[in-house]
Amino acid sequence: MADDRTGHDVVRPGSRAVERSSDVEQRQISNEARLIRGAFRGVGLAVGTAVRGTEWAVGTSFEITKQLTQAALDGESSADIAERTGAALRSIARSALGVTEGSVREIVSYVPTPTSAPQQAIGVNGGGLVRSATTDDLRRRGDALLARSADVYFTEDVHPAYDRILDQLAPDEARILRFMALNGPQPLVDVRTNRPLGIGSELVTGDLTSVPEQAGVRYPDRSRHYLINLSRLGLMMTSEDPVVLSRYMVLEVQPVVESALKKAGRVPKIVRKSLRLTEFGEDFCSTCFSISG
Repeated sequence: MADDRTGHDVVRPGSRAVERSSDVEQRQISNEARLIRGAFRGVGLAVGTAVRGTEWAVGTSFEITKQLTQAALDGESSADIAERTGAALRSIARSALGVTEGSVREIVSYVPTPTSAPQQAIGVNGGGLVRSATTDDLRRRGDALLARSADVYFTEDVHPAYDRILDQLAPDEARILRFMALNGPQPLVDVRTNRPLGIGSELVTGDLTSVPEQAGVRYPDRSRHYLINLSRLGLMMTSEDPVVLSRYMVLEVQPVVESALKKAGRVPKIVRKSLRLTEFGEDFCSTCFSISG
């Protein structure tokens, strides 16, 4: 590197300083471009899946991806690129799906920027776009709930979870809930091996009941899965408190219990419990079903 007559350094063409500066700049552009491409490739794939079978939408999303990548190379800010992406995706959704602006906001609920893409993943669930919530998202939602709780004009007729729970119930599970709401707690038994003083006793089969069959489910082979799901949703529970002893006599001669007794050995042990609706489950049934005795 040489000095000119003004006393400033002169960078000769082809010098290493020029090459290093150029290399750094190119690497920065390349890194940003790769990040932008990765983010918008995910968006393009997600939109392509949401409008599966629509060639126009797939082609348009591909063209938008190229345009946005070029915008990154031209030095546009991340905020500008993100705004353009959101507008483009809303346009695709409206044109390809014929949805309203409100529905578009649900479908295109998140547009990743180069800085946020690694933390918030985009996926496809049931044909729509979904994203993982951040701490800020959860805090905003929590603060909104607290604000509504302090609003004397805000009313909520039913628990908001009921709507989502109905979407997660099989028709057979609705029959089980109706049966339980009409008939109350039902007998439930565990079958165990019998050992002196109960030491070393092993569970052979637990939570045996005839409730699904009594409720008239169409798929009895799924009975245990039904009960597991109802418990998962907080609608039903098992209790150590037994019901009337005579009601167990009918249950204990059912084939499923007799089979477990044979596996338990010569002197099996039966632990009598009960199956009940939770308080939440009782309110859910009275709210969501038309139940009469």
